Amino acid sequence: MNYQETLDYLYNSVPMFQQVGSSAYKEGLENTYALDEYLGHPHTAFQSIHIAGTNGKGSCSHTLAAILQSAGYRVGLYTSPHLVDFRERIRINGEPIPQEYVIRFVEDHRLFFEPLHPSFFELTTSMAFRYFADQHIDVAVIEVGLGGRLDCTNIIRPDLSIITNISFDHMQFLGNTLAQIATEKAGIIKRGIPVVVGETTEETKPVFYRKAQEMEAPVTFAEEEQRLKGATKFKTRADRKPGQYTDHQPNTAAEKDTEYITGWIYENDAYPGLEGVLGGSYQLKNTNTLLSALPVLKSLGYKIEDHDVRNGFLQVDKMTGLQGRWQKLSDSPTVICDTGHNVAGISYIVEQLKQMKYNCLHMVIGMVNDKDVSGVLSILPENAVYYFTKASVKRALPEAQLQQIGASAGLQGKAYPDVQSAVKAAQEKSLPEDLIFVGGSSFIVADLLSCRDALDLARLSRQQPNEREMHRQNKLRILRSFRQTETYPGGKQLFLQCLPLSDRQPQGYVLYSRVTGGLAPPHHQASHP
Repeated sequence: MNYQETLDYLYNSVPMFQQVGSSAYKEGLENTYALDEYLGHPHTAFQSIHIAGTNGKGSCSHTLAAILQSAGYRVGLYTSPHLVDFRERIRINGEPIPQEYVIRFVEDHRLFFEPLHPSFFELTTSMAFRYFADQHIDVAVIEVGLGGRLDCTNIIRPDLSIITNISFDHMQFLGNTLAQIATEKAGIIKRGIPVVVGETTEETKPVFYRKAQEMEAPVTFAEEEQRLKGATKFKTRADRKPGQYTDHQPNTAAEKDTEYITGWIYENDAYPGLEGVLGGSYQLKNTNTLLSALPVLKSLGYKIEDHDVRNGFLQVDKMTGLQGRWQKLSDSPTVICDTGHNVAGISYIVEQLKQMKYNCLHMVIGMVNDKDVSGVLSILPENAVYYFTKASVKRALPEAQLQQIGASAGLQGKAYPDVQSAVKAAQEKSLPEDLIFVGGSSFIVADLLSCRDALDLARLSRQQPNEREMHRQNKLRILRSFRQTETYPGGKQLFLQCLPLSDRQPQGYVLYSRVTGGLAPPHHQASHP
């Protein structure tokens, strides 16, 4: 088999939660233990750090891996789900597992695992552990897939366990209360192994405290330590190199708009002026958690210097390949995507959107059918143009159904059969100073990143600053010159603007109503030059 044939085999032969949802979930660790014994207990060949939580575990895992990599460790990173390529799940020092290894692993071991009927995640976890052992890594940062207690990653005995937070997600497996969900997450707490808990509630804190006491595990509550004193926005060069810190301030409009991306300066005592490249207000919670975890790791013998921490925070995206966390994909209009997919995660996104400057907000939204769809849609801003769509997974909620639920929540917009057509429609209806947000599900972001070239999202970033600024100003000049207010039948006045048919055909324009979200009537089009 070649690589694509191997992936097809994995996706179609073993239950994949990413695709089908609950039918792929297998309670218990019997298959995991069987695979582990067959493969020679590979997880015992390296040290590990275990990270669970409802939100933030991906960002924390990647940032911690980047810090350890900067410190000179050979670092394995195991995360899920992948966005574009399966190999994103399994990395060493940022490099994805080779295609050849994936092919060979399946070919060499399928006769053993096929009678077991393992889940996709069980098989993937076994592959990751075996790969890390074969490559003689120093330490692996292991992200929990779902829950904790019965997650197949929970066979490891880590140096440190981290639980980021608890909110409502995967209730069909983990329970209907925060205390029940916390109990499942607390299952990663091992006897005598220190644990750092990032965020708690009145319901969850006693659960973690009791479990830590039961396991005689030293527990640190990051909220109580509050090592993060505050944070402010900063701009860092998009073309920075590893180890290169921001020492240049933008001095032209082009630089301000296109050459820099927004991150955070974290106020804390241990690393004054710590710069983090990941955007999104939720990174403040993640950073506070990591600031509590780092002293614990140092006390365990990990050699982590000041510059390692700074470089890890500033270079995490480049060093680990992290995508989809408040990721800016293009300018004029600004296109941002984020993998937040539950009420808690979307709440952070909504707050972040309130802080953004834009003329009009365009929301490309899709969700899967086992999430709290009504809860998410109920907190999204009503003063936006919506493009309801569907990801290319079996769990995806049909776009028409999502549109109906959205309408009940006061969200107005049209339905589109796939992410590419939805984003393209948003691009066509946007001014340069508008904001297009794409999200609602990891799978929506995955589809977006898969078709970014077709959507030409990287075109402006490949231009020189003066070219980008010229393009922006020309588009603004043309579009602004054709804004109109017209009276429709019935006397209602609607604001109209001129929009290009495509960037590749700038001479062709159509009039678009910002109020109705559609094209202006034909008599307006006919009068347009």
